[in-house]
Amino acid sequence: MNLQELLNRFIEDPRVFQIADRISMSASQHIFLSGLHGSSAEFILSAIFKHKSTSQLNHLVVLNDAEEAAYFHNTIEGLTSALDLFYFPSSFKNRRNFRLLNSSHVMLRTETLTRLSNGGNKKIIITYPEALFEKVVLPEALSDNIIQIKTGDTIDPEKLMEKLVGYEFDRTDFVYEPGQFAVRGGILDIYSFGNEKPYRIELFGNDVDSIRIFDPETQLSERKLLQVSIIPNVENSSSIDTGVKVSLPEFLPENTIVWMKDWDVIQQKLETQLEELENFLEIPYTPREEEEDITLKQNLSKEDFVEAGFLAAELAKRHIIEFGYASTFKNSIGADRKEHRIEPGEEAGRVGGRADGNAAGSDTAGGELITLHFQTREQPAFNRQFELLIKDLTNWEKQKYTIYLFAENPKQLERLHSIFTDLKAETNFVPVPTAIHEGFIDNDLKVVCYTDHQIFQRYHKYKVKQAYNKNKAITLRTLRDLQPGDYVTHIDHGIGVYSGLQKIQTPNGRYQEAVRILYKDNDILYVNINSLHKISKYTGKEGSVPKVNKIGSDAWQKLKEKTKTRVKEIAFDLIKLYAQRKAQQGFQHSPDNYLQTELEASFIYEDTPDQSKATADVKRDMESPAPMDRLVCGDVGFGKTEVAIRAAFKTCLDGKQAAILVPTTILAFQHYKNFSERLKEFPVTVDYVNRFKSSKEKKETIEKLKEGKIDIIIGTHALLGKEVKFK
Repeated sequence: MNLQELLNRFIEDPRVFQIADRISMSASQHIFLSGLHGSSAEFILSAIFKHKSTSQLNHLVVLNDAEEAAYFHNTIEGLTSALDLFYFPSSFKNRRNFRLLNSSHVMLRTETLTRLSNGGNKKIIITYPEALFEKVVLPEALSDNIIQIKTGDTIDPEKLMEKLVGYEFDRTDFVYEPGQFAVRGGILDIYSFGNEKPYRIELFGNDVDSIRIFDPETQLSERKLLQVSIIPNVENSSSIDTGVKVSLPEFLPENTIVWMKDWDVIQQKLETQLEELENFLEIPYTPREEEEDITLKQNLSKEDFVEAGFLAAELAKRHIIEFGYASTFKNSIGADRKEHRIEPGEEAGRVGGRADGNAAGSDTAGGELITLHFQTREQPAFNRQFELLIKDLTNWEKQKYTIYLFAENPKQLERLHSIFTDLKAETNFVPVPTAIHEGFIDNDLKVVCYTDHQIFQRYHKYKVKQAYNKNKAITLRTLRDLQPGDYVTHIDHGIGVYSGLQKIQTPNGRYQEAVRILYKDNDILYVNINSLHKISKYTGKEGSVPKVNKIGSDAWQKLKEKTKTRVKEIAFDLIKLYAQRKAQQGFQHSPDNYLQTELEASFIYEDTPDQSKATADVKRDMESPAPMDRLVCGDVGFGKTEVAIRAAFKTCLDGKQAAILVPTTILAFQHYKNFSERLKEFPVTVDYVNRFKSSKEKKETIEKLKEGKIDIIIGTHALLGKEVKFK
């Protein structure tokens, strides 16, 4: 509701009415929005998108680079919750390699083009120069090559597979990326280029019994569908006759408004891409064996790309809205345009809630540039100094500005409120649990929009929809890596020998592929693909050959029971030990204060759910009167050190010292660097003891530790020596 109120203020802005009126005209308009900083441009576009008089218009937004486009897309998505919002990337993994395709990007491009060709609701397409450089197929070529399948249809599976192969789909055992299909008896899995996840089509004879979207990793169905559109990679296929390709502006509907950041930057990048393409085409291409599993663009030619001059001429036919540092598009196409500047307050000619078209000056059909001025400023940097932040916000409050604080994670807003409370700051702000990329101050609307990640100097990561890929498909990849003869463990039947995949007939007469496992006395177990989670590759002592179990015998069950009994005994001993520790009195730490909250909020990455839980559990233990006894486990790079830093800092805030014990000399120094960097803005002293220090330096460090001049000491087993004393 808070966000909607803010958006309404932008929608009712007279300048937004000016823009809406002008882009509703038939003659092409050229508008420059001057003075937009931070994410204010995203708010203006969102207001236009939601404006009643522009409800039928589509929008193409061209940013300066891929990262800028992704952040813009995320902000618009958060502000509008629009379903028909598309990120339109380049097809390639590398902007200098015009053969190596990115399957996720191809999927996003195909999805966008398909939805555009189908018409329907108004749409926003966000892109950048490298993506615009590529031509696209005509809407007719796209629609002619889509395979439609409905529940209840009668199909010929063989002909469908032939068609998929003709569209350059690869037949695999399991699908894990767009452009693949797999057949197992009466089940047909297809990974279309127009959907984030693959489809599973179940056949009863030749009739389509059901269609589901499924997860490639778990193989579990997510939801049923009545019909699906199988979309091939029409843009990059060598076997599909797509006819003439066109630029993206030519593909777009006529009622599309073009927004662009800095045309001079966009134009320069397009020209650079053309030079790099020409250089790339001069190098003879020879296919290599390692490229078999890589998606490559076929029949590459200069005709598949568009030059900057042609693109500019196409864009000039439409309404143009620029919002960068200056209006540069008019210069690039050689047009001599008269400029009409509309100063703040000149929009007073609004009539009945709309801006009077004559109030802005003459009609712009002759190519006049209309400049609308906005008085916005970027969010200032506070370097995590909350006194400065509070002083700044108090100043805006006195000037009757409304303060909005944006954060993707509601917990960050709670942390901010906690910090303000601890510092006894009477700051009123409107919390908005939505992420925008950059904060700003709008002096016209008297609003302050600050982001949590800029306040805490945290890295703000953008999110772009990705296709599933084989790097994520752990279960399937493991299965593909298994070789006949490898030992595997089935959770119910024990250790056996993997013997490959085999088609078997199910009780209802269908054929389905299953995993074949050999057991003692040549017993065979067939495992359905939906039960892959029960199988794992055997891991035991290196060099030892495991004993293969017999199906039906109680040996495996006895082994499991014996293991369970031993685990229970260990658990009993641990419970007894923990009960004794629980009865002892430990040091009870204080609840979090604003410094602890500030440290946690300043973490440059978003906490993972497990990281948040581990931090909360550790702090709860520390605030308990009983001694803490907790093990934090996790793979490399999953954030264990951050949990340790927060715990060590918490104990320092209560006047205690913290010792960090590590196994190696190198790790001691690495942790010293990590702790020092993370805590450099806070009132704690960090030092270390290891073999890198001379005897004299070690003695000095131990003496400082004894005097209480060191808050956190990091070291190897040397910390356990008798000479090491804490204050």
